[in-house]
Amino acid sequence: MPTIKELEREVMQEFSELENWEERYEYLIELGQEMPEMDAAYKNDENLVKGCQSSVWFAIKCKDGELLLDADSDSLIVKGIVAVLQRLLSGQPAAAIREADLKIFEDLGLWKHLSSQRSTGVASIMAHLKAAAEDCRETSALEDAADKDRFTGG
Repeated sequence: MPTIKELEREVMQEFSELENWEERYEYLIELGQEMPEMDAAYKNDENLVKGCQSSVWFAIKCKDGELLLDADSDSLIVKGIVAVLQRLLSGQPAAAIREADLKIFEDLGLWKHLSSQRSTGVASIMAHLKAAAEDCRETSALEDAADKDRFTGG
């Protein structure tokens, strides 16, 4: 699987081929529309990201130290942002997500075109994902230690 940085470069390349912000905005919306529909059972308070103006849900599973993400939003532009984050982070090692700078939205010029409330919401989404990555990393470390003890008799 490509690294987060490699995936960021791919996304940056795709956006760089678009001539202006309006085309980038449309492409972002398109990315969100192409996301598979999230099962309604996952659209609950437990998966709701706090601090967003729009409703944003992330069903997060930690498997073998990697985060698997299913996501949705009720806002077209935010759903596009969520689609990019899902592409970059789903299936990545929790430690890599925890360390990722995720400056891609700044590099794309997105912050200049979003309201301050939306920018705050995106920051909340990223903080939510990093916290989930930390939980996954810690859980995986505990499981690894338990497995080691089991095999070494410790």
